[in-house]
Amino acid sequence: MRVAIASGKGGTGKTTIATNLALTLADTGKSVQLLDCDVEEPNCHIFLKPEIVSRKPATVVMPQLIEEKCTGCGICAEVCEYSAIAVIKGKVLIFPELCHGCGACKLFCPEDAFLEVDREVGIIEEGNADGIRFVHGLLNIGELMSPAVIEGVRKAAGEQDILILDSPPGTSCPVIAAVKDAEFVLLVTEPTPFGLNDLKLAVGMVRELDIPFAVAINRSDVGNEDVRAYCKREKIDIILELPNDRRIAEVYSRGKMVIRALPEYQEIFQDCWLNIIELHKRALQAGHDGLTATESC
Repeated sequence: MRVAIASGKGGTGKTTIATNLALTLADTGKSVQLLDCDVEEPNCHIFLKPEIVSRKPATVVMPQLIEEKCTGCGICAEVCEYSAIAVIKGKVLIFPELCHGCGACKLFCPEDAFLEVDREVGIIEEGNADGIRFVHGLLNIGELMSPAVIEGVRKAAGEQDILILDSPPGTSCPVIAAVKDAEFVLLVTEPTPFGLNDLKLAVGMVRELDIPFAVAINRSDVGNEDVRAYCKREKIDIILELPNDRRIAEVYSRGKMVIRALPEYQEIFQDCWLNIIELHKRALQAGHDGLTATESC
């Protein structure tokens, strides 16, 4: 089963829940894999401390001009939707950082003056930690193509029974790339006005993708009741609540796992998983068709 942990904003506790849920399941003997798809700021490794066993580049396809064939007609620049090509006085300029590798320039060039070559935009690392198979990606500094690195992380997934994806925060292209094949999404929020605002955006995203989902509330005993009222109004299940426990913050600040330092919290994550299984089963029984989204941007 593929479960994505997502949030409408950063700092809600998404990584805390993803790592501790994965470790809880591994402790019960389940075959678990954790993919850290927050490739701009991956941090699951800080807590799991995996032994990295392999590294490989993440690449995107970009055009390379064959200058002797080019006539400077400008068609390539006209068809490029991302302004990655400009033609100035008959000379073609390619801006690699803007290129999305769509291939339109090569397809429409009347002189067949383009080749497609790989450009490295990040790396994919794989390893193991406490019975968990671990994969994460690291986007190169200054690069914009995080969906390509996320795709590399997802393609590196093995055959484990349970796949936990720690997605990037927000609702933009990188998030879509991370959650688009998930069978269930757990949306992490906090009971504050900002948390509610971004939860609404995240709910709209998963509903558009047609993926079953539920909500987890971190620091649940602070703020106000607006998040709970919203979930009740929208008939959204809240399946996990973590209190504003100073001990959790202290454990987190030391890069430790909550369920190792505070074993009493393991039952909360076990119950969360049972709720995910139950809600997913209900969605299937209700005739949920799953993902209907198009490819990521």
